[in-house]
Amino acid sequence: MQETPKGLRLQIGIFGRRNVGKSSILNAITRQPVSIVSDTAGTTTDPVEKAMELLPLGPVLFVDTAGVDDVGALGELRVAKTLRVVERTDLAILVTDAWQEYEQRLMDTFRLRKTPVVVVANKNDVRLPGEVEARARESGAHTVVSASAITGTGLEEIRLAIIAAAPEEYLSAPSVVHQLVRPGDLAVLVVPIDIEAPKGRLILPQVQTLRDILDHDALAVVVKEHQLAQALAGLSKPPAIVVTDSQAFEKVMAVTPPEIPLTGFSILYARFKGDLGEFVRGAAAIDQLRPGDRVLVAEACTHHPTKDDIGRMKIPRWLERKAGGKLDITVRSGNEYPQDIGAYKLIIHCGACMWNRRQVLSRLEQARACGVPITNYGLAIAHSLGVLQRALSPFPEVLREYEQAKEGIRHNG
Repeated sequence: MQETPKGLRLQIGIFGRRNVGKSSILNAITRQPVSIVSDTAGTTTDPVEKAMELLPLGPVLFVDTAGVDDVGALGELRVAKTLRVVERTDLAILVTDAWQEYEQRLMDTFRLRKTPVVVVANKNDVRLPGEVEARARESGAHTVVSASAITGTGLEEIRLAIIAAAPEEYLSAPSVVHQLVRPGDLAVLVVPIDIEAPKGRLILPQVQTLRDILDHDALAVVVKEHQLAQALAGLSKPPAIVVTDSQAFEKVMAVTPPEIPLTGFSILYARFKGDLGEFVRGAAAIDQLRPGDRVLVAEACTHHPTKDDIGRMKIPRWLERKAGGKLDITVRSGNEYPQDIGAYKLIIHCGACMWNRRQVLSRLEQARACGVPITNYGLAIAHSLGVLQRALSPFPEVLREYEQAKEGIRHNG
């Protein structure tokens, strides 16, 4: 890996009507021709991404979007894509040259989602200054910058406003192995190399976990599942933790002494990217599944399924074994998400290693609003195999939540 993954970058969405100068502002901020600029309304038809370093914040991802006032059948599709970008936006830049209903709707959306907003009152070289800025402040905007992408005025102020508006939860976000290892500790990572492992490299959660262990000044040993017993026997003292791929839980648990904390990469990511407690309660809800129930399997990435694909084959097979019969399982990939998620009995999401935390929390909020339990691949696998209690041993408070959720389900029949 040569660059910071997209899911670890501060994602900055640029929104507004057509022809207000969104793309020009992006090009000016990045000092590069990232987006095509034209006087023709609707030039930007799909989200355009630009990764860069914005000091002192570090790695960020700018996302230019289509105008929210686009019209026609294609225009509606473009607006829908723009609104999906809102779900993963950590910080919004709202570009405008006149305050209209579209701006107010966007402001209301950001306020509801508690997304910080920098309003850029663009084109101050060709309009009367003051009116747009005043209307933006009246709407509740805390940060308004008067600028012109053409003359370059206000660009430094925009950069400073972005830095000042960066959400605290991004700046102080806990790491993957937060509170699990200390300087000098040893962690053992169990990394199966199978058909689903990308050729010539490890999968992203494994790489990021390894890097985070090193960032904590801890030590790491990386082994395949059949090498774990040999590795543990060769250590002078037990490791602080063993982390395994979910599909190897049973094999790893069989050779890892019970006094050694054991968990999975997917469980670490449930905590790192979302809400481990909610995912755990969702895993317990698997026991409520009955033949014929609808289950949504959601994947963040699109990929060519393998012969025994985890989301399309393995997890459905385990779930149907638990349910005692055939389930009605729907698989959705990428940013596409069914509108009728309330019709599902359970949602099982991938680890979302390519997404940022904001987008995962958006999915959790949608499920919560519809009263549908949600969990992720690793937790679903561990629960189905009966090993989740062992895999939650490093997280005693969450383990209690899991046991209480299971007890509640048993009590309610």
